[in-house]
Amino acid sequence: MKRKLTLGFSPCPNDTFIFNALAQKRVRIPGLALDPAIRDVEELNSLVMRRALDVSKVSFHTLSYILDSYILLETGAALGRGCGPLLVTRSQQITLGEVKRVVVPGIHTTATLLLRILFPQVEELVVMRYDEIMPAVASGREKVGLIIHEGRFTYPSYGLRCLADLGEGWEKETGLPIPLGGIVAKRSLGPETIETIQQAILESIKYTRNHPKEAWPYIKEHAQEMDDQVIQSHIDLYVNEYTYRLGDEGRKAVMRLLEMARDLAIIPPSVHGIFLEER
Repeated sequence: MKRKLTLGFSPCPNDTFIFNALAQKRVRIPGLALDPAIRDVEELNSLVMRRALDVSKVSFHTLSYILDSYILLETGAALGRGCGPLLVTRSQQITLGEVKRVVVPGIHTTATLLLRILFPQVEELVVMRYDEIMPAVASGREKVGLIIHEGRFTYPSYGLRCLADLGEGWEKETGLPIPLGGIVAKRSLGPETIETIQQAILESIKYTRNHPKEAWPYIKEHAQEMDDQVIQSHIDLYVNEYTYRLGDEGRKAVMRLLEMARDLAIIPPSVHGIFLEER
């Protein structure tokens, strides 16, 4: 009998692109059966913090809270350049220095962590699901929102303007690509199983890259109301060289983010290694 593992990922096109072949059983893992749990990224963060998923996408912000139980995989990350979260508003008068309250897509998202690092003057964080933020700001219910995912491509259609690109701020500060999220696996699975899962994720990415038309219905189904061009732009931006393998630069970016957050006492210190060989 195969061992059953829960696999968490978001409905965003980059995640469904990555996990399409595994979820559709085009790629299989010997001896393991995966049970997909498709959830909003902040819900995934919460589930992993409760140790409720075996393998999952999480925000890099969440890592320090879970490293006693999870290892970060080399494959499947959302990390790159020109792909960071944006601060948006409808107002033509408000300036960055005046921003004290921001609607955010989750306390433990990397977007919120970057906001706290780059704009410490923000005093109030209001949590809202990521796809509800732009409508809230566009309607005037909220003045400033922090948007992620496809919001980068669609915010002008809501009549919003960009106050700040947090990814741009990060890149100017560090010279590194911005680390948004990655895939973690429970340490208790053991190094051999973790390596096997990591390789299977890589094979899933390659399969979808080689069979895009076959994968499109699955990606489109979970992308909800995004049009085809936005979906493709999302994939092109967030599925990149670092998705195949973090590599030295990707690892440096993750470690730098956590170091900066720890120096500011935003996240707790951790005595556990981040990567498999540091276990």
